[in-house]
Amino acid sequence: MSVQAPLRARAEALGQALPPLLAAAEQLAATVMLGEHGRRRAGMGDEFWQYRPAHPGDSARMIDWRRSARGDAHFVREREWQAAQAVTLWVDGARSMAFSGDPARRPPKADRARLLALALAVLLVRGGERVGLAGEGIPPRGGRGQVLRLAAALAADRPDDYGAPDTRGLAAPGQAVFVSDFLGDPAGVEAALAEAAGRGLRGVLLQVLDPAEEEFPFDGRTIFESMGGSLRHETLRAGDLRARYLARLAERKARLETLARMAGWLYHCHHTGQGAQGVLLWLYRALERGR
Repeated sequence: MSVQAPLRARAEALGQALPPLLAAAEQLAATVMLGEHGRRRAGMGDEFWQYRPAHPGDSARMIDWRRSARGDAHFVREREWQAAQAVTLWVDGARSMAFSGDPARRPPKADRARLLALALAVLLVRGGERVGLAGEGIPPRGGRGQVLRLAAALAADRPDDYGAPDTRGLAAPGQAVFVSDFLGDPAGVEAALAEAAGRGLRGVLLQVLDPAEEEFPFDGRTIFESMGGSLRHETLRAGDLRARYLARLAERKARLETLARMAGWLYHCHHTGQGAQGVLLWLYRALERGR
């Protein structure tokens, strides 16, 4: 469908693809073998988790005497930490995310971003966490119904050429995940990170790029045009621009990584030519480290 098509028609077309998107997200989530315990850890709670051998310093009241009576060792009955955290997602729906350098072989950046975000939500909800969507009026909640709400909201596109993280609805305390190509004005990212960090949130910047945007495989006469048509540049010697383009892209990625580090966040760049399973597992573990 043309990028010039009315937003409503494009949203309806995307809405028809919701069941395949949700099915793909659940299938992707299932490939990440997290084990039965997922993000469980010992702490205050009511649900039994496991027994462990008693350690020096454990009080007598922590000992499970019935279990310990079966042998010579003393055992402590651990319960699962049940303080579910809130994770707020923001997924860039701007027109730049519709780009694919090879549509026959690679999905648009938007498709991969939505798939990863929804698969991550599936994993988090299954692990007992609450997940929401920034800027869409969907506060963090758990349950299957929340996953369906997220899937529906992720279908919407935006009319802007480039997006910036929307901080409305960020739940603090908690974590956040911003998914975008981050090729627009970096001031928007800086402002969003500063606000999130100021509210005590930690999280992840996930940059999604097409391999063509990394390699710049252009030469000769080339017309470069933004997906929304607001920017256009024609050159007869595209190859002469490659070195400068790659330098600016490297500078942008380094800036994003520095901004993330200063805010206490993590940064990762993912290419649509790569498989989705590895980056999904990285995202999940990154949030686990940030608890």
